Amino acid sequence: MGCFWVLEANEGIEGRIYRRLRELGRTAPVCFDRERPSLLVVSPSAARQGVELPDCRTVLLPGQAGELLRTKQAASAVSYGPSPRDTLTLSSREGDHLWAALQRELVTVDGRVVEPQEFPLELEENTTSMSALAAAGALLLLGVPPEQLSL
Repeated sequence: MGCFWVLEANEGIEGRIYRRLRELGRTAPVCFDRERPSLLVVSPSAARQGVELPDCRTVLLPGQAGELLRTKQAASAVSYGPSPRDTLTLSSREGDHLWAALQRELVTVDGRVVEPQEFPLELEENTTSMSALAAAGALLLLGVPPEQLSL
């Protein structure tokens, strides 16, 4: 599993990713400042603030933040959000239970293919659905199977 960075504005995405990885007995290498991450996760708030992105192998970002990629290099970009054009989106919500939909094939940072499908997510207290999608997308890209994503 490659290292990853989360660019966020106190949304708790990175904490959720690390917590779930620990629960599954997995670890992710720490990225150092000058290292090019295997995965860069951009939160909804960070995208709205127009953060400058470092170069990376794979970037996960809100679908409406594609302009952040204009001057950066990434081998692949995966979007999440409410649009049917986004790779990862919500298909339904019932209280704290979400159903996420992977709209198209996804290649993990380790090169495995995840087929389009729907899977359940639990929305933690004080978490937005977009933050939950970002954490789920990061875990998918880090190789966690959809059936183990329950956050």
